[in-house]
Amino acid sequence: MAPLLLLLVLLMSAAAAEARATALIVFGDSTVDAGNNNAVATLARSNFPPYGRDFPGGRATGRFCNGRLATDFYSEALGLGRAFVPAYLDPAYGIQDFTIGVCFASAGSGLDVATSDVFHVIPMWKQMDMFREYKTRLAAHLGAAEADAVVSGAVYAISIGTNDFLENYFALASARPLQYTVPQYTAYLVGLARGFLSELHALGARKIGFAGIGPMGCLPIERARLLGLGCDEIHNAAARAFNSALKDMVAQLNRELPGADVRVAEVYDLFADVVREPARPWDPRTCPDASKYVFWDAVHTTEHANRVVAEVLMNTTFGAFS
Repeated sequence: MAPLLLLLVLLMSAAAAEARATALIVFGDSTVDAGNNNAVATLARSNFPPYGRDFPGGRATGRFCNGRLATDFYSEALGLGRAFVPAYLDPAYGIQDFTIGVCFASAGSGLDVATSDVFHVIPMWKQMDMFREYKTRLAAHLGAAEADAVVSGAVYAISIGTNDFLENYFALASARPLQYTVPQYTAYLVGLARGFLSELHALGARKIGFAGIGPMGCLPIERARLLGLGCDEIHNAAARAFNSALKDMVAQLNRELPGADVRVAEVYDLFADVVREPARPWDPRTCPDASKYVFWDAVHTTEHANRVVAEVLMNTTFGAFS
């Protein structure tokens, strides 16, 4: 989904202001899962056609897209020598491939462990455990000093949160509404995000981009549920409240954690504009081709949308990020 489109540009500008990034390390959900769910017993997979038809080689890698994700474009833009970020659980890659970037994300995951349980995917605590294992393997491969340099010099991208609302809190069978009001659940999620960021910092991360939630009530799956009559504004309001609380938390965290540079990619208004007017000004063409559409499926954006929105952002506010 579009939060990663802004995250791409935000992080790109941040990296330019600092020393050259050593690697790109990714956590989150289907917006950034490069294929980890292929190794998980879950229905939340995309390792089959037509997914991946525009990826190099036409392979369905497990990315929820027709081609590359925003994090793949970002890896290329960082000049890391690779145009994609490999999945940690992909048996085709080893620690030698992960020295310049790796993805721990799992489609269907959320900040709330109960969200990950819906599709039996990799929760965020497990993604953190995988990162710890990665650090150990990296030290064995490169030596402790060089591995520490990679970890501290890397850019970290996190995209998570939408599933917590759409697949958990607002789902008919969820117990969460009986336990929390929407504001209480939002505070709970932001607390979990704070804990994750603090732990990541303790493990050596410094430059961290956290994508806010886009207007999730305007996703095709949401509009279809409302018979095409519009967006679910209750869900959109929850996204805005989460983003606001996330920004406040991150501002406080940056004051508390030594050397931390945590940034929130504010994507709500941008993505709302793209959904409202997908042909203007981003691309005037409309025809039955994935490269001309914003969405690839009911939830996820196309490769073309990833690229086009990133280009718009690089020429607007976040192009001058410092």
